[in-house]
Amino acid sequence: MNIVCSSCFATNRVPDDKDHTLGKCGKCQQPIYSAKPVDLTDSTFDAFIENNQLPVIVDFWASWCGPCQQMAPAFGAVAAQSPQLLFAKVNTEQAPQISADAMIRRIPTLIFFHSGKEIDRISGGLSEGHIKQWIMQCIQKLSA
Repeated sequence: MNIVCSSCFATNRVPDDKDHTLGKCGKCQQPIYSAKPVDLTDSTFDAFIENNQLPVIVDFWASWCGPCQQMAPAFGAVAAQSPQLLFAKVNTEQAPQISADAMIRRIPTLIFFHSGKEIDRISGGLSEGHIKQWIMQCIQKLSA
């Protein structure tokens, strides 16, 4: 499976019989997997979304947004509990092109991507339980 390094954004091939959470990047030698959401920018977004074979959940947020700040700990907690998924954050103030391309109209907005394609999105501040429930619904869409 292909995993994009959470540090340098190089694509790494991890054998299917190996644990991707333990892999090191062939380019920068840092761990390829992060249990914390990875910060994406206009220049790193496409590679991370399109080249990862695991689903990626992206939180579009802004520093001035109260609901974004309230949801951040719950999003981080779900990320830490979900090694079969990848989590990322896009600061809409610092990545205006990606935010525009993704047609972000409200924040926070979570988008579930798989193989570079948007599977689903949800807007508004969510609790940890609601984030998990939404992710399970997205995974069921992949299985259907």
